[in-house]
Amino acid sequence: MKRNASIVKLSLTALFAALCYIAFTFIKINIPVANGSTAIHFGNCFCVLAALIVGGPLGGLAGAIGMGIGDILDPLYILSAPKTLILKFIMGLICGAIAHHGLHIADHANDKTKSFKYALISCGIAMGCNVILDPLFSFLYNHFLFGAPMDAAALLASFNLITSLINAITSTLSASLIYAAVASHFNHNRLQ
Repeated sequence: MKRNASIVKLSLTALFAALCYIAFTFIKINIPVANGSTAIHFGNCFCVLAALIVGGPLGGLAGAIGMGIGDILDPLYILSAPKTLILKFIMGLICGAIAHHGLHIADHANDKTKSFKYALISCGIAMGCNVILDPLFSFLYNHFLFGAPMDAAALLASFNLITSLINAITSTLSASLIYAAVASHFNHNRLQ
């Protein structure tokens, strides 16, 4: 029985990695900036959704793999791939930890109202952390790694702040609605 649960978790992680890649690559609005690009996209939605369903570490891994591959395959984002791998993994970890260890979201899978509420809290906090960390990483990345002047790095970070905030709001709402709709179809006890 434990082997079947591992196969299901691995399969779901791969599915969510693919969804993260597709949502990041094909459902986005690129915003060109001086030292690359930033985007409004739905990749984060599937990262936190994965964390709600299969747990934080695997959800973070799905987001890191899916959006990391998206970065690597896109010349506009290839330099951001290491940052993406780190930030998406952290986002999944935070969301999963709050949802499963703090709020015990799996215990309320059959209650759509509580599922939505707990998903909204978990995703909102994880995305809030990303809204802070993404511009910070962007500033440090551009200033120290690529040698951008401090003013230019700060300007680029401000663009990341705006797009991260928009992504956070849309992804939090989308993932919470999807989770509330599908939570009762997953045997969370087997997945955690």
